[in-house]
Amino acid sequence: MLKGTGLALIGIAFPGLALAGAQIYEPLAVEVRAGLQASIADKPAPRHAFADSESAVDWLAEMSHRLEARMPNFQSRVEFLRTVHFEANRAGLDPQLVLAVIQIESNFRKYAVSRSGARGYMQVMPFWVGLVGRQGDNLFSLRNNLRYGCVILKYYLDREKGNLFRALSRYNGSLGKPEYPNMVIGAWRSVWRYQGKLALAPGDCSGLTRSHSRAGA
Repeated sequence: MLKGTGLALIGIAFPGLALAGAQIYEPLAVEVRAGLQASIADKPAPRHAFADSESAVDWLAEMSHRLEARMPNFQSRVEFLRTVHFEANRAGLDPQLVLAVIQIESNFRKYAVSRSGARGYMQVMPFWVGLVGRQGDNLFSLRNNLRYGCVILKYYLDREKGNLFRALSRYNGSLGKPEYPNMVIGAWRSVWRYQGKLALAPGDCSGLTRSHSRAGA
């Protein structure tokens, strides 16, 4: 089995590579569906998304530099990164993990559509709109796509009790296959890792790493 770092290097060497999959439709319990509907609904991100304004500037500058080759327009890039950070923190996810998911799912292509019909940056399947969203939600909208994607990933992470390897496999619709989670985790560690003073880290962030280690990926 290929290790995560090797797969990440494939993604770096071939920046056009994307491994989009498709979340699998499964009936949801009423209370689960209600919880996801509440998560999709509009509400603010945590107040203290960054430790301070200097940390915000540092993170945006660093991530903007890394993303420049894939997203050349400065204004679009900053808007994208602000939205990633907002929606990731809102869902309780590490923004760098979300960037890694986007890299592997769509390679930062806003209008990407997979063979199975998954859409946008985070390759969200349209059935989620009818299941937990509002009719008419546009999955090519930056904020909609990132909000749905982050909420869905957090749902799978909770379902798998913090096991990131299995949660990522579910997100991609490839449970039982190591390629996709290894690529995302490899990109998270090698491309998007950030050592600076970031936001208040999501509460389960350290648990993600531990869960991945337990998975033996």
